[in-house]
Amino acid sequence: MQKNLLDRTLSPVHKFIHFEHSGGIVLFIAVIIALILANSPFQHAYGEFWETPLDIEFGSRHLDYTLHEWVNDGLMAMFFFIVGLELKREMIAGELASFRKALLPFMAALGGMLVPAAIYMSMNHGLPSASGWGIPMATDIVFTLALMGVVSKRVPLAAKVFLVALATVDDLGAVVVIALFYSSDLSLFNLSVGLIILAILLIANFVGVRNIFFYAVLGIGGVWLAFLLSGVHATIAGVLVAFAIPARTKVDENEYAQHIQGLMNEFKKEIPLKGPLTTVKQHDIIEEVKNISYSAQTPLQKLETVLHPWVSFVIVPLFALSNAGVAIGGSFFKDLLNPVSLGIIAGLVVGKCVGIFLFTWILARLKITSLPGNTGWKHILGLSLLAGMGFTMSLFVTNLAFDDTHFITQAKYGILLASLLAAILGVVVLKGTGKTEG
Repeated sequence: MQKNLLDRTLSPVHKFIHFEHSGGIVLFIAVIIALILANSPFQHAYGEFWETPLDIEFGSRHLDYTLHEWVNDGLMAMFFFIVGLELKREMIAGELASFRKALLPFMAALGGMLVPAAIYMSMNHGLPSASGWGIPMATDIVFTLALMGVVSKRVPLAAKVFLVALATVDDLGAVVVIALFYSSDLSLFNLSVGLIILAILLIANFVGVRNIFFYAVLGIGGVWLAFLLSGVHATIAGVLVAFAIPARTKVDENEYAQHIQGLMNEFKKEIPLKGPLTTVKQHDIIEEVKNISYSAQTPLQKLETVLHPWVSFVIVPLFALSNAGVAIGGSFFKDLLNPVSLGIIAGLVVGKCVGIFLFTWILARLKITSLPGNTGWKHILGLSLLAGMGFTMSLFVTNLAFDDTHFITQAKYGILLASLLAAILGVVVLKGTGKTEG
């Protein structure tokens, strides 16, 4: 098919967007920009910009938040919505679809959450900073998968799938932790309203409502807003609404294939017009192909496909721009000598690795399950280290765990250094494995 000038011009952009690791590249650039701005003459303007008030009034309600808070509580709800869609897809037809397939990544993720939290608590027990135990439990799947591209020839496909499944379960764990431990005083009325609207969405799914606009209006204007006002962190609404999105098609695969084949046969029988135009019959067939193809897609997969680029290239980088900016002075390493920074570094770099590796080894040793195909223990070690890149999720939990700006700065120091160390160590270990075909 011949491409016009516009297609040829935009082709490199499309290729980059669909490149597997491009989201990680954009996120890395956003982090660098945030760090540069926070350590430049524009430091004050950078901080003031994200503290710009952005108020919204409707009726008697008044949402009084800064731009920074809108990013964290509003846009990141969309990030968690995508997390919810991915979780539901994996539970229906992916690596979490059966007990046996889900057991290894689930237990490995559990170890990767419990051990880091325990290490952090042991270093902050009895201190005001003890509430930050959830920070080193997280894995940044965007950065982790981007680094997988560096060592892709050294890691079997089954091991990559294991890491994706592990990170998916890790995200679910983060959602549970946020819901149970990092939500503020509850408004039972608003929470009840949100749950009632969520029940309406679930019922609509059950009876066959597939209109995406319907779910968007009730999901954002209903569930998300009610949760925001209830004291339960609004990002939880993103995950819950995702589970209400239909994952069934109107037509099955065989019906779709037969219908499309029949339409293509009719299309070929038409005598084409001279020039670029199609006949009226051909135009009608093309429209019918579009309609039947739309019906053959699930709303869940359509939303995931449409929203994923926005989350990867807009929302997550904006979050990094607004949260990763931390002033790094000449005494950076000296400033790391505090329980918060050291607890996070030890939790992410050591705790994640030990927890994931240990729980995986126990399951394999007891023959409860086995390692992914073509995967050795050195692969597991490298993947366990890479999972210590907590960056985005760790920064997110930091803002929920601490009100004290001093603790927040210390946490960011720890997250930045720990994520860098985990990345380097993970890549070095995986580079040391032999090339694989699987």
